[in-house]
Amino acid sequence: MPDWGEVFGLTVPVLEIVVRGTVTFLALTLLMRVVGQRESGGLGITDILIVVLVADAAGAGLRGDAASIGDSLVLVGTILFWSVALDAVGYRWPALGRLLKARPKPLIEDGRLNRRALKREFMSQEELESQLRLHGLSDVSQVKRAWLEPNGMISVLPVDDVPSEEPPERPAL
Repeated sequence: MPDWGEVFGLTVPVLEIVVRGTVTFLALTLLMRVVGQRESGGLGITDILIVVLVADAAGAGLRGDAASIGDSLVLVGTILFWSVALDAVGYRWPALGRLLKARPKPLIEDGRLNRRALKREFMSQEELESQLRLHGLSDVSQVKRAWLEPNGMISVLPVDDVPSEEPPERPAL
């Protein structure tokens, strides 16, 4: 019969688990910000980070690698706390939010490539043009603005069509 105190109890001091979780989360958040947005795909960088850390922390308890399930739960709680805390700080103090949260990066401005941003994200002009084609545009000159969004997707604002002289017809009621 298992010793339930050993299964659910804590074998490592809570403060040590909290410090390990804090340092790991903050260090990985910083590293993910340095790596760039393009690599994250459709999820936000923080979303990916949380999923990986929580899965690893919880997995140790599930596999029995951690000394107890309690250790894993404290670590998961610490990771989730920091995720929510950083979101709250970014919301409450917008100046800090600009440091904590990724922002869209302009790739095209008024039909001109932002080569510096492309270089920073290791994105070739051909890759960007491929994304423009997915938006129904065949040339950079057709784009007023394009951004690399924090979730790794590219949003595009095409150049407006030349408005006609006549106002559009109103539908009959």
